[in-house]
Amino acid sequence: MSHDSAFAIPKGRSVAQTLIAYVEDRPGTLNRIVSLFRRRGFNIDSLTVGRTEQPGVSRITVVVRADDATARRLEANLYKLVNVISVEDVTHASSVTREMAFVKVRASPDRRAELLQLVQTFRARVVDLGPESIIVETTGTQEKLDGLIDVLRPFGILELVRTGAVAMRRGPGSGGQPELAEADDGVAA
Repeated sequence: MSHDSAFAIPKGRSVAQTLIAYVEDRPGTLNRIVSLFRRRGFNIDSLTVGRTEQPGVSRITVVVRADDATARRLEANLYKLVNVISVEDVTHASSVTREMAFVKVRASPDRRAELLQLVQTFRARVVDLGPESIIVETTGTQEKLDGLIDVLRPFGILELVRTGAVAMRRGPGSGGQPELAEADDGVAA
């Protein structure tokens, strides 16, 4: 599928761009955001949605391959959507980005000790132990998760699920989300 001409990406210049959108928690909001990426011909690498500290506001973290100029246009187009409160591109900002994964691995009794040692090396943890398999939970960067999956593959991965990226800008403040107004008594208005 080709991109709209205004969204064309020169080959070899696209990188993983991380956009955070604060949106009204209403039915159809996620569909409108995903449709924007679909209409522009982008495949979403990662999509994570969750509640925030403010009632009625959700946070959507989207990772998409694009160049910087295209990411700025995507950000501008997100602002045009009615339920979008704010958008922040944290691709080049000082931020923390993590994923979580569950990996169910074949764990025969004769290789279980070796498997548990590998899990410990990656600072992952076993969350379920069965007679022939274990479920490993891990969080970290995409590279860390990829590395763990690569070393577990020879044991036999039975099932795998990843959350997708969540990101947060380092330092004070709430990122791109508008601050709550404070009343004179210190209670949020």
